[in-house]
Amino acid sequence: MVSSIELPIFPMPDDTFKEFVLDQLGALPELRARAMFGAHGLYAGDKFFGILDEGRLFFKTDAASAADYTARGMGAFTYESKGKRLTMAYHEVPPDVLENAPELTAWARRAIQLAGSSKRPPGRTKKK
Repeated sequence: MVSSIELPIFPMPDDTFKEFVLDQLGALPELRARAMFGAHGLYAGDKFFGILDEGRLFFKTDAASAADYTARGMGAFTYESKGKRLTMAYHEVPPDVLENAPELTAWARRAIQLAGSSKRPPGRTKKK
C-alpha cells in the first residue's frame, strides 16, 4: 500500500512512527491504533478516521477536505487488489501539519467528523 504521489517516507520504523502520531494526537479522546492488513487504522472511539502505512499518515476526506490536501501536493491512499489499483477517501497528511500537534489535531477532528457522518444508519445491516 502506498500513496499515489511518491514522496520521501518518514524516516522512522513503523512502531516509532505510530507512537509519534499517537503522541501528537494525544488530545483526542478514545484514540487508538489497530493493526490491519500490514498497516494500522486510527480510531477515535468507534470512528475509523486515519491510516498509518509505511511511515505515512492518511486522514479520511470528502471532496471538500480532499482539496486542502491536494492543494498542498498530497495524494490519496491507494492499494492494489486483484491486480487493480484502488483509491480510498483518505489523503496523506502534509509533513508540516504532522509536525504541529495542535494543527494535526484540528485536521484529525475534521477527519473524525467525516468518519462519523459516513456510518451506516442504525438498524441497517449488511446483506449476507
